[in-house]
Parts: sequence; structure tokens; C-alpha cells
Amino acid sequence: MKFEPGEQLFGILSGAGAFILWGVFPIYWKLVVQVPALQIISHRVAWCFVFMALVLLVTKKLGVFINELREIFSSIKKFTSIFLASVLISVNWLTYIWAVNNDHIIETSLGYYINPLVSVLLGVIVLKEKLSLWQTVSFILAVIGVLNMTLHFGSVPWIALVLAMSFGFYGLCKKIIHLGAVTGIAVETLFISPFALLYLYYAHSSGVGAFALNNPGVSLVLAGAGVVTAIPLILFAGGTKRLPLSIIGFLQYASPTIALILGIFLFHEPFNRVHLVSFILIWVALTIFSLARTRLFIQMENMLLKRVSYKGSTGKYN
Repeated sequence: MKFEPGEQLFGILSGAGAFILWGVFPIYWKLVVQVPALQIISHRVAWCFVFMALVLLVTKKLGVFINELREIFSSIKKFTSIFLASVLISVNWLTYIWAVNNDHIIETSLGYYINPLVSVLLGVIVLKEKLSLWQTVSFILAVIGVLNMTLHFGSVPWIALVLAMSFGFYGLCKKIIHLGAVTGIAVETLFISPFALLYLYYAHSSGVGAFALNNPGVSLVLAGAGVVTAIPLILFAGGTKRLPLSIIGFLQYASPTIALILGIFLFHEPFNRVHLVSFILIWVALTIFSLARTRLFIQMENMLLKRVSYKGSTGKYN
């Protein structure tokens, strides 16, 4: 597929904009640190659906949205996939917001660094995709990085693993159902909105709701959660249409890198030698993973496999 220079520039700006916004998200969620994470995610889902409904109206895609809903409800496989996708992205958002507002931004960064590796692993296990030699090496290095933190701190970095696994399975569900980016997020938030609204009703009727006229700052941030959720998704959709996957794969590391920098230097979360060793292992793994499909690495892989094959058949190297 050929990409025009002008289209590529627009795609890079869109893609970079999406990942930069995702990277600075911790700053936004810290504005409502006093609000329970479940309330924040409920507002995020509900207001995101409202905003996406407006986007569908303005872009005249409401008909497409209705047609996709009909297709989903007429197929058990599609309905199950989109419902699971909705649950998974909600779990991902809830875990992320809770982690940010409980001073675990560095661990969220770790989660989104290892997410691409988890996605490929799911492709191998579920979709029976083949794993190259270099991708296998990258997995081993990433596992060593996670184990290094687990053994030294005496606990599994569950936040990172939940974020990576939930988003990895979310991507798998999206691959099965093939929804458009804009209509997809509208459908997903539509499925979860009833549960979010029920919880918000319970919270406000219990007197613990944070959304109130006498608290305009917090209320504005909660309502704006829908907009800040939808905008990077729209930018990401624009980027993926205009860029090859290799560039998108490179750009996606901007988000956890920004989050890591914010966690260390802005919010002063602890980052010691153990963290550094684990992150270095994962950065090396991601570098190998990103280059695994380049001509140089493919040639190196073929050469190594030939040497191993020759050794196995003759008992000596060529």
C-alpha cells in the first residue's frame, strides 16, 4: 500500500498527537485525585458515549452506527466479542485511573511497554500466528525484566500485567469484530453506559457523588473525561489510515515514555536500580521486537537458522 508524502505527514501528526495525549493523561486524572476511581471511570464512559453520539451526528455516520448495531445484535459471535471488548477496555481504564491516582504511574508505563509483546503472544496462541526467532528473543527478555521486579520486590507487578493483558485481549476482540474506530468506541461505551449510569445514580443517591453544581471544577473535569477519551482515539484512527504499521509501532512507545518521565520527575515516584534494570531489559526487547521484520534482522535470522540446521545434520558448522 502506497502512502502519499502529504498523507504521511498528516498521519504522523495525528498518530503522534494521540500518543502524546495518552502519555500526559496522568496529569488530567490527578485533577480529580480525590474522586474514587470507579466514579471517574463511570463518568468517563457515560460522557464519552455522549460525545461520540455528537461526533456521529456531525460526521453523518449515525446510519453506519445503527447498521453496525443491527449486525452485532444479529450475531452471537459479534455480540459476545463487542461485549467482551467493552468490559476489557473498562477494566483497562479503571486500573489505569486507580494506578495513576495511587502513585503507580511508572508501573502503568511498564504495562504499556509490554502490551505490544502481549498482543503478539495472543496472536500466536489464539490466531495461530508464527513467531520469528527475534520475536521469541524479545519475549524472553521482557519476561526476565518482569521477573526481575517480581523477585526483588516480592510481588508481581499486577498493575502492569492487568493493563497489558486487558488491552491485549481488547485488541484481539476488536480484530475479530472489525468495527470502525469512531463507531467502535461509540458501541463499546453504549454497552457499558447503563452500568456506569446505575453506579452514578447509586453514588449520588448515597450522597457520595462528586458531580455537583457547588463543585464546578471537579464536575467540569469529570464531564471532560469523555472528550479527552475520544479525541486521541479519533486522532489514532486518522493516523493508522495514513501510515504503515512500522511507523505506528514506533510512535506508540511515546505514550509510556512520557508517562515514565512524568512519574519520575513530576510526581517523584520511586525509581531505583531494580526498576532501571527491568526497564532496560524491556527497552532492549522492544527494540529487537520493532526491528524483527526488517531486512537485516530477517537475513541474520535465516543465517542463524541455517547454521543451527547444518550443525544438527552434520555435527559441525559450515
